[in-house]
Amino acid sequence: MDITDVILRQHDEQRRMFAMLEEWPRDDHEGLAAVWKRLEILLETHAEAEELYFYPELLRIGTGGADAESVDEEVEDAVKDHNDIRTSVRKVGRCRTGSDAWWTAVIDANVHNSDHMGEEERQDLADFRQRASLELRHEIAVQFLRYEAVRWAEGITPKDKDPERYVAAKKTTKASATAKKAARDAKKAAKTAPARAARSKKASAGASEE
Repeated sequence: MDITDVILRQHDEQRRMFAMLEEWPRDDHEGLAAVWKRLEILLETHAEAEELYFYPELLRIGTGGADAESVDEEVEDAVKDHNDIRTSVRKVGRCRTGSDAWWTAVIDANVHNSDHMGEEERQDLADFRQRASLELRHEIAVQFLRYEAVRWAEGITPKDKDPERYVAAKKTTKASATAKKAARDAKKAAKTAPARAARSKKASAGASEE
């Protein structure tokens, strides 16, 4: 198992379930409520599992993927996104199922979630793939999926987090032996990458002159 694949598959499931809602008979309020409840549980258990198991390890070995300024900024933004999604989910819960206000809140949740998934796939997952060992990816996937399975039936109470405090706190948590080794390897790779790039550039220049 690979945590980056697990997260991607669950992103696909979230997209599919939002699409399912869009195509559902508008007058079947019981069905709409059931589908939404399932999606609501998926959204929150997924977010909480990321905050418990994925982001802390990303903070230890990441450097910031794609257009992220740093790994701290990358994770802070992801946690903020989770808070925005939770706010939208709460709005859905305060509306009568199938009403105009309910659909507006569902669409708002879809927009926030879609933006978050796109950015996470471009930044966080790419950053982690480049630096995490396969062993660490497997270890986190097991913890992530176990947490979700235990809480899947009834869901969990959403709790917003302060992004900056979250990042500061997770940087001080104890890492597993696998995570420590991955962090050492990632640090070593980060130091040797510029040298490899320089050698490659020099070799390319030499080939061009021949």
